[in-house]
Amino acid sequence: MTTYAALLRGINVGGGKRLPMAELRTLMTGLGHTGVRTHLQSGQAVFTTDDGDAESLAAELARAIEERFGFPVEVLVRDHAYLKSVVDACPFPAAGLEGRQLHVTYFSAAVTPDRFAELDQAAHLPEEFRLGDRCLYLYAPDGVGRSRLADALARPRITKGLTATSRNWNTVVKLAELTSTAE
Repeated sequence: MTTYAALLRGINVGGGKRLPMAELRTLMTGLGHTGVRTHLQSGQAVFTTDDGDAESLAAELARAIEERFGFPVEVLVRDHAYLKSVVDACPFPAAGLEGRQLHVTYFSAAVTPDRFAELDQAAHLPEEFRLGDRCLYLYAPDGVGRSRLADALARPRITKGLTATSRNWNTVVKLAELTSTAE
């Protein structure tokens, strides 16, 4: 059995794509997953299964959500080892920052620096980003809501062909913890 976190993109924000977490837990249990728990209302679920790999589990959950709720949702699934490696590899001094100042954007595939080549990083200082393993770390000292760099990084020409979903540092750490204790 492997413990995973499912990261759902764009649900329960801005009044659209309402997906109650209790119903998500029921749906995932119906798919045969065990130990299903959700974290917050913004689309994180932890579950255990011995069926499939991360990509097939994400596709299965996305199909089930669209069938049940009537709207598409992009889903990424990551196991504990990956989530822990993201925490461990953080290039910023996370312990000295508030959770709202540090974010991770998870990508469906690896990204290379050339995808971000036209972005003038110096123009966004003191905000910074660094690439990781299928993720991007964003330091936004005033929070992501006021971040011009976060807006630039979310432009379609940068994320084209990828599923991308972001979480603040508190959630990143919590998901690594939740998947660890569930194993």
